[in-house]
Amino acid sequence: MNQRTVSTLTSVHIMQFKEIAGDKYVLADEAALNAHGHDETENLLFLPEVVIRPRTPEEISLIFRICNENNIPVTPRGAGTGLSGGALPQFGGVLISLDRMNSIIEIDERNLQITTEPGVITEVLQNAVKEKGLFYPPDPSSRGSCFIGGNIAENSGGPKAVKYGVVKDYVLNLEVVLPTGEIIWTGANVLKNSTGYNLTQLMVGSEGTLGIVTKIVLKLLPHPKHELLMLVPFNSLEKAGEAVSAIFRAGYTPSALELVEIDALKIVSAYLNDHTIPIDDTTEAHLIIEVDGNHIDTLMAEMEAIASLLTNFDCGEIYFADDEQQKASLWKLRRRVAEVVKLQGYTIEEDTVVPRAALPALIRGVKKLGKEHNFHPVCYGHAGDGNLHIRIKKAGSVYSLDNPAIVPALKAIFELVHSLGGTISGEHGIGLLQKDFLDIVFTSTHLNLMRGIKKVFDPNNILNKGKIFD
Repeated sequence: MNQRTVSTLTSVHIMQFKEIAGDKYVLADEAALNAHGHDETENLLFLPEVVIRPRTPEEISLIFRICNENNIPVTPRGAGTGLSGGALPQFGGVLISLDRMNSIIEIDERNLQITTEPGVITEVLQNAVKEKGLFYPPDPSSRGSCFIGGNIAENSGGPKAVKYGVVKDYVLNLEVVLPTGEIIWTGANVLKNSTGYNLTQLMVGSEGTLGIVTKIVLKLLPHPKHELLMLVPFNSLEKAGEAVSAIFRAGYTPSALELVEIDALKIVSAYLNDHTIPIDDTTEAHLIIEVDGNHIDTLMAEMEAIASLLTNFDCGEIYFADDEQQKASLWKLRRRVAEVVKLQGYTIEEDTVVPRAALPALIRGVKKLGKEHNFHPVCYGHAGDGNLHIRIKKAGSVYSLDNPAIVPALKAIFELVHSLGGTISGEHGIGLLQKDFLDIVFTSTHLNLMRGIKKVFDPNNILNKGKIFD
């Protein structure tokens, strides 16, 4: 889908932007506009009118003041790895790329904190603190390319969220440029703060609709010394889902607990020519289970106990990763699933989340809906916290936005999720794709409260316009 709208941007404004950011960081050529007009969301393309790559909060402030005075739409962008269309410039205008704001400012070992700019790649940040024996747990599948600022915008999670939580659990303070040009800090660099409304947490997960984050203070943990990993095949997808709940009820909290159904695994294994995971016709799904900590004997005993428990759920032979290479191979297969199945035609991805005990009902329901609405789903995701990613392939439909062949199917999936006590996005956000389904999980009172908050932060509705709600 391609679209370009006309805003109030003029050549005079572009000259002003060049005076602020420098000529070479204000781009309007076809290649730059196309490169910044899409992310990883289906095949959507919305071209900005100009791309600006500022280096400082002050530059962003000056840009905002011009745009706010002239009702010019502004879209913030990180690495472009989003899956809900949150960084797409639907209304043209200015796209602000944060790729030049890419410095780690300080790692405070005494207080277990890091201060960073938003354009730092998540895995780069994780490796930097790991060198000092510290740990930043949130690890989305795109951690090798996504920016920490984008993770803040979407409240990202990843496999380790089941034990360690998501991004919001690590954000202490944020420097933010508001759409009206003011620069503020939202909180304080402290572990407890009951001083007024929590603006910090309001910004986390706001999808770039309330302000642009320019500095981030994160809490860190000591890095665990050991990790153990095992792979468990199941003859029934539903049994795999039931096993997830049983592990937690038995008192165990893995550091990661991932589900990959067999169709997804076959696709990614063949594409990568990696057959680390054995596949046979009797297997419907695998669980990848990781535990971590500082005492290897305790972890081994925990893994043995979990393995024994899983024999009650029709599992096959359990595979233990013996060394770092085997662990890396298993995680590579899991982390590449979304990318590879998309290449195979599963271009529509939903990011549902339910109470973990409801996973079997969700999986069963999605398969039934696939038959009713004539689509083929593959399921995978963070089973430990009930966050199931559903990739859909339907002949003739490569995107979902306003697509009459897909919208009824998605509505049915989201109604199923809501009936199970869940919600329609666990970590990808609402963006463009899910906003028309928000009335399934929210009343008009909810939505009006959110619109009111948006109005306070962005009175002229210039920032990431059209995202979350119209």
